[in-house]
Amino acid sequence: MTIRACLKFNVCLVLVSVFSVWSLLANAQSADPSYRLPPLDIADIVDAEPTPAVSVGPQKEWMVLMSRDGLPSIAELSEQELRIAGMRINPANNAASRRAYYNGLTFQNLSDGRERRISDLPAKPRIDSVNWSPDGLHLAFVLDQGTHIELWTADVDSGRARKLLDTPVNAIFGQPYSWLSDSETLLVKSIPEDRGSAPVRPLVPKGPIIQESSGRPAAARTYQDLMVNSHDEDLFEHYGAVQLLLVSLDGSKSTLSEPGLVRRASSSPDGEYFLLEVIHRPFSYLVPNSRFPRRFQVLNAQGELSWQLADLPLAEEVPIGRGAVPTGPRSVNWRSDSGATLYWVEARDGGDPRADADIRDVVLSIDAPFAGEPEEIISLQLRYAGVTWGNGDLALVSENWWSSRRLRTWMVAPDATAKGKTLLFDRTTEDRYNDPGSPVLVANTYGRYNLLVDADNSAIYLRGQGASAEGDRPFLDRLELASKSSERLWQSVAPTYATFISFLDEDHQSVLIRSESPDTPGNYFRLTLSDPDSAQALTRFPHPYPQLASVYKEVIRYQRDDGVMLTATLYLPPGMSPEDGPFP
Repeated sequence: MTIRACLKFNVCLVLVSVFSVWSLLANAQSADPSYRLPPLDIADIVDAEPTPAVSVGPQKEWMVLMSRDGLPSIAELSEQELRIAGMRINPANNAASRRAYYNGLTFQNLSDGRERRISDLPAKPRIDSVNWSPDGLHLAFVLDQGTHIELWTADVDSGRARKLLDTPVNAIFGQPYSWLSDSETLLVKSIPEDRGSAPVRPLVPKGPIIQESSGRPAAARTYQDLMVNSHDEDLFEHYGAVQLLLVSLDGSKSTLSEPGLVRRASSSPDGEYFLLEVIHRPFSYLVPNSRFPRRFQVLNAQGELSWQLADLPLAEEVPIGRGAVPTGPRSVNWRSDSGATLYWVEARDGGDPRADADIRDVVLSIDAPFAGEPEEIISLQLRYAGVTWGNGDLALVSENWWSSRRLRTWMVAPDATAKGKTLLFDRTTEDRYNDPGSPVLVANTYGRYNLLVDADNSAIYLRGQGASAEGDRPFLDRLELASKSSERLWQSVAPTYATFISFLDEDHQSVLIRSESPDTPGNYFRLTLSDPDSAQALTRFPHPYPQLASVYKEVIRYQRDDGVMLTATLYLPPGMSPEDGPFP
């Protein structure tokens, strides 16, 4: 079969498809204006559920399979949506709009593969925000009930689900809850019980829309879904109001703070303190809520203010350009390897990437009870790009610079008296072939995820995509930190495509991988690294689209008459190959 014949065959298919769709639409408009279903063969493909998502428990004993719908329904796409302050909100349930949901949960044992489907869920559940407790014995999640979002939990032992809190949660700012380290308590962002009805748009405006100018020129980015009037401000305060609660697994609850625009709330790893990011007026019509004025506060277990890190002003005049950041503390969070240590980043160049500066960013930290001056962990010549905590003797801090695509990773000892840094990686982000991978993490005693290191801090583990001229070949490496030499422990081998998911034992010999091929869907296997042939199937998900399993697919390359090289994807029906051509 010639290339031109292949292309002619594809063009004919496209023309037939377009004509069929046009005819269907014409007939529908002339006969019945309501939605019509396609032929059953097509409907089965469109409505097919994809293979379930998987989350492995922190103790590596169980994982949860999360089944999901292939596409949202017309009813979901028709739900009301508010677009204010850079957010898209569903006012009916006080959550972000157009969310993807799971429709079922199943526990599966990682040793023998036995399953335990979670029961006592309502019919056709819409499940989101699924998270394990630190001890791996419970699962928390939220259920969208249409008019509100509920917090639920399920026990691994019984497999039964139950509603944990009658008060609806507020999910417009992302994750609406988090586990404390005791595995018995959750920090929940709920809707205040006395919030009342949503503000009604006035028929007559209260007054003109006034925007003030400082009189000096300033470059500004453009954003979508911003506030446009005072009514949007009222709506943002209404739907953003959060009441923080501490909820126990027995259903008891206590109030932690007064209602407010709590954009983010998290407990310290030891559960003794709580970090709050609280938005306040004045709002802006030029930037989204991430640039609104905000306070970073620390509360104690009784809900009393222990310390305020900063009260940041409205950030409307952040410099333009890649690598531009606001001044003041940012990326404020708890160290995952310490009981109650805050860390954050501050720009030393005014946040302007065009400014000349030897030091761009510094990473600072302070221990509870937050007295005295913060300590500098590391100073960076490029822009801060993240930190992965290991322990007091090891953390990995990354910095990058967009214009040069440079990325560097440093090793630091955060608890050392004399802070120093050792370069681990220095590369360009565009060189995917030499990407060393990202660190493998493991849950600690607090239920937070840290670097997986050997007992003597001599080595870490890296997982990567393994880009090559033959395609991606995901891998797992062990990296000696002193010599910076790596040992390849495992790598995906063609014709299958497999990815490393997690270690399953303390000796780092048993691993969980996900493997798929052109003819088989992705499934999960338990594998011993010393024996590549020891793969034990834990899941047996069927092909979600069996009608397409045997379709022939090939990327063809050809030269146009004017010399330009082009590519096209050739599809042939099951049982046919290019050798069967030419086609009429």
